[in-house]
Amino acid sequence: MENLSATDLESCKDLIDRTYLEINKTIVGQQYLIERLMIGLITGGHILVEGVPGLAKTSTVKALSKAIDSSFQRIQFTPDLLPADITGTVIYNPKTQDFSVKKGPLFHHIILADEINRAPAKVQSALLEAMQEKQVTIGDQTFPLPSIFVVLATQNPIEQEGTYSLPEAQVDRFMLKLKIGYPTKQEELTIMERETGLSSMEPQPVMNPDSVLRIRKLVRQVYLDPKINDYIVRLVFATRDIATVDKSLVNYVQFGASPRASIALNLASRAMAFLKGRSFVIPEDIKQIAPDVLRHRVLLTYEADAEGVTSDTILKTILDRVEVP
Repeated sequence: MENLSATDLESCKDLIDRTYLEINKTIVGQQYLIERLMIGLITGGHILVEGVPGLAKTSTVKALSKAIDSSFQRIQFTPDLLPADITGTVIYNPKTQDFSVKKGPLFHHIILADEINRAPAKVQSALLEAMQEKQVTIGDQTFPLPSIFVVLATQNPIEQEGTYSLPEAQVDRFMLKLKIGYPTKQEELTIMERETGLSSMEPQPVMNPDSVLRIRKLVRQVYLDPKINDYIVRLVFATRDIATVDKSLVNYVQFGASPRASIALNLASRAMAFLKGRSFVIPEDIKQIAPDVLRHRVLLTYEADAEGVTSDTILKTILDRVEVP
């Protein structure tokens, strides 16, 4: 594989930094969310975001879509949603006696699936095809989705009434699962002043779909040493056999991460290094992004739930104890 040149890295880093500046015109704080959304964008990975209402999740995704001059669509998931409501449908025209395809809201670059766990199984299945195959089936026809198609889904961790648990197969399709917290006092003060003021600024386009596709190719050229690759695999294997790390955690883990986790961790760590202006991955990149890649792929037992043990607790132990190269 061709090595990433310093010139390419510098020019793309400048482009991404200017994109951050545009997003920050409307978004205060949430740097963790913005950086992870960028990782999803430049790797083609889907992201599941969990956080209480009012934390600017929707606003951040909108700002990102404006800064990269891409099409954006928000879909509010509800219990009465039908697959055709998101994929599209075939319409009969009585005048011409012809059938025509009306494409649904999935045919955009960036999709915000709001409260994804409120939709029934058939809708989840339709979304799963779009996420995995990058295509949508309407009637007996299959249509490809845009080249930079990314799903950013949100979940409310508090209100569970009227929700459906996401199928494990679909959860595994998300490259990252993020947990978003409240802003700091200073950030909230700035948000309050900005939102109650008269002036407002909108992000201006800095990137476009072509530049995103170019960056995706460059991210895959970021060097990853064989020892780092081995470290990734050892981390993933530790989730499957937790006794090798800590025998006291054996009763808490039901299933470990799938091979898709290794692929996601490899790509996400390359993107992390790229965003930091490096052409190579270091162990710190792995440690920083691993919780987001693995937290939704480690399935816990009822005993873990009863005792308040979370997947983040398990992952912290793994990251602390698996030997770093």
